Order: sequence, then C-alpha cells, then structure tokens
Amino acid sequence: MLRSRHLAAVAGAIALAAGLTGCSTTVHLEPAADANDPACANVSVLLPDSVGGYERVWTDAQATGAWGDPTVVLRCGVEPPAPSDLVCTTLGGVDWLVLEQEEERQRLVTYGREPAVEVIIRRGEQVDFQSIVDSLSSNIQSGLAPATAQCTDRVEFPAS
Repeated sequence: MLRSRHLAAVAGAIALAAGLTGCSTTVHLEPAADANDPACANVSVLLPDSVGGYERVWTDAQATGAWGDPTVVLRCGVEPPAPSDLVCTTLGGVDWLVLEQEEERQRLVTYGREPAVEVIIRRGEQVDFQSIVDSLSSNIQSGLAPATAQCTDRVEFPAS
C-alpha cells in the first residue's frame, strides 16, 4: 500500500511539472556565433528580470535574453563591429553602435568589446529605446569584457 501511494505521488508530481511547463513561454532564438565565450556567461547571469516595463521570458538559446513577447532581445557573442560612421552613443557606461533602422526593429551592438552584445528592439509600440538600452547596459556592464576601443564621436541617442 505504501509503495502504491509513493508511485501515485511521483506520478502526480510528474503530471504537475508537465502541466506547469506547458504554461511557461520559451522564445526560440538563434545563438550568436560566439555565444559560448565565457564573457557571455558573465553577461547572462546579470540579465534583469524586467526592462522598460517588459517582463523577462525564457529563451532556448545560450547567451540570450528576451523581454515582452519578445519586444526586446539580447544576444551575446555577435561579431564585434569594425570602426564605422554609424551613430555611436554611450548608454549606461557602454558604447553602442546604432545600426541602420529596419522597418520592424532597431538593432544596436556594443562597440569596442569582444565578444559583442546585440540588442534588438521591436518597433511599432510605445517603447523608450534609450531607457531600455540604458537599463540593460547598467545591468550587464560589470560582466562585459573590458573595452578595447570607444566611440570617438558620441551623439545623444537618436529619437525612435
């Protein structure tokens, strides 16, 4: 009798775990080429639970983070950008290149750090881009590799 209660309890726990897992949202993302760099692990553990009012959702790729559904995506381990004439701004103590605006998203990549971190913010909603990137920068700065280059011509963060 005791054994059957034990088996029933185990079966119930497994069913409950399966049910709870079905309720969680996991976002599919592609990891960056150098996502396995130890510096990305340092960044990953510093990702905040929320940014810009968006709660964190779980991802299935190494060295990534997502918030919203996802409205904001972070990938560590992207290729560091070369010197560029793109807009370069400093937010939260981190230099970011603001990549060409795309129709549905805005991308930024850390400048002067290897591995580089990319932030993608979906457009079309009331999103405070500067606040989101500033918050992420402040959270992950201590986990980033030291800067080996910096913006030479910083500009204020461009309006969304």
